Amino acid sequence: MSAATAAASAAQTTAPKAASQPAQPKRPNVIFILADDLGYGDLGCFGQKLIETPNIDALSNSGIRFTQHYAGAPVSSPSRCSLQTGLHGGHAPIRDNDEMGERGDVWSFQAMLDNPYLEGQRPMPADTRTIGQMFIDAGYNTAMVGKWGLGYPGSVADPNKMGYELFYGFNCQRQPHVYYPMFLWHNDKREYLDNAPMLTPNDKLDPGADPMDPASYEKFKRKDYAPDKMFDRIVKYIDDQDGTRPFLLMWTTTIPHASLQAPQRWVDHYVKKLGDEQPSLGGAYVPCRYPRATYAAMISYLDDQIGQVVAQLKRKGIYDNTIIVFTSDNGPTGKDYAYFNSTGIFNGGGGWGKGSVHEGGIRVPMIFTWPAQIKNYRESGLISAFYDFMPTFAQIAGGNAGRTDGISFVDELMGRPQKKHDFLYWEYHAGKGQQACRMGKWKLDVTEAYTPTPVVNLYNLETDPREQYDLKDKYPAIVKQMQDIMVREHTDQPKEMFKPKP
Repeated sequence: MSAATAAASAAQTTAPKAASQPAQPKRPNVIFILADDLGYGDLGCFGQKLIETPNIDALSNSGIRFTQHYAGAPVSSPSRCSLQTGLHGGHAPIRDNDEMGERGDVWSFQAMLDNPYLEGQRPMPADTRTIGQMFIDAGYNTAMVGKWGLGYPGSVADPNKMGYELFYGFNCQRQPHVYYPMFLWHNDKREYLDNAPMLTPNDKLDPGADPMDPASYEKFKRKDYAPDKMFDRIVKYIDDQDGTRPFLLMWTTTIPHASLQAPQRWVDHYVKKLGDEQPSLGGAYVPCRYPRATYAAMISYLDDQIGQVVAQLKRKGIYDNTIIVFTSDNGPTGKDYAYFNSTGIFNGGGGWGKGSVHEGGIRVPMIFTWPAQIKNYRESGLISAFYDFMPTFAQIAGGNAGRTDGISFVDELMGRPQKKHDFLYWEYHAGKGQQACRMGKWKLDVTEAYTPTPVVNLYNLETDPREQYDLKDKYPAIVKQMQDIMVREHTDQPKEMFKPKP
């Protein structure tokens, strides 16, 4: 059976047949919304009590809420690589945030402004197959608006060369560390913004400025707020679709990644709701007078934009046959994770959230809506990961996923018996290296993975979702089985930096 025929039988979504045969439903449009550093517990539909997300909650109430879904990695670039390629961390070409510091002063905003070659991250190999390319081959229009982080401008893996006919946003994941940048990328050209003088993440309050006075923070604002510019492009892209081809829109927002900067109306809303607080005086990111209010403001601002897109789709008459996915690239960071309970039922904070293969670093919210096919809200406990999207969308769009570590979850969407993973696997190469494996209820975490003395912990997630009780001494056979998976699933990177110890 061909991929297109399989898609028709499984999802009833294939291309129109010849005139002599009954017409089949049109293949759906796809809008994939990827938040940046948004935690499992940061949405109302996942238990959030303080941050208001009515539009995302409405999507959850009309689709499927996946409660055991995982990002591809605990930080941005490798997680996005897993999403784009359908490969887990043992096979994917990008396995950490590799800034390629050998190029020069890659963390200097002035140097990057002067020399675009210093922007961006290590590129995926030229022969990498992405979701974007799969959709193009299936006859879709494709666009990405937001953050890329998988190949510097002009490299073999800039977005236009990796399956996205339109790209608008940040090529480099260092640039969105401020929300008032000097430029965004429109395909392969810079679009300069009205944000002079340059703002950098390391800017500080003026000497002698009162940290409790909101006026002391006005210097960190500029005219063009990058999420506004990117949202304008999203609205235009949807408006421009004439229905002759379905479309894929990857909306890879930078929200709510620090620096904490949000439209004033939303900040004021949460200052009134949450009350006064101590400021954040900066360091790696710009100072912020109301860090808790601003974090919440950023998420509600994004939620409001999502509501506007849903309304736009309904006006165009294409909402019912448009898939909307919402998820996050990894777990949360920041000192206020506990205040908001951003990791939900999982441990958070240093070593447990973003940058960690613990549940708080890789378990993420995921919502999947498709009104034409998914009629009733339900919650799914299917254990799934970013690399499942490639085969799932290939089945829906009639495309070819190529080599993948994923399993299509179309059957789960349609309420039919679903094939399940025997295991999930992660690698993260920064620092001393981390690995993780999930097998049913069991989770094996390995830290300091390429030191002479790796730290191994076995958890039963059914009874211990916070990963507090190490059971490796009680279940050595389970540990051995999962370690064998780790050894088997690790392959060398094109640029090898990680050699886990047996």
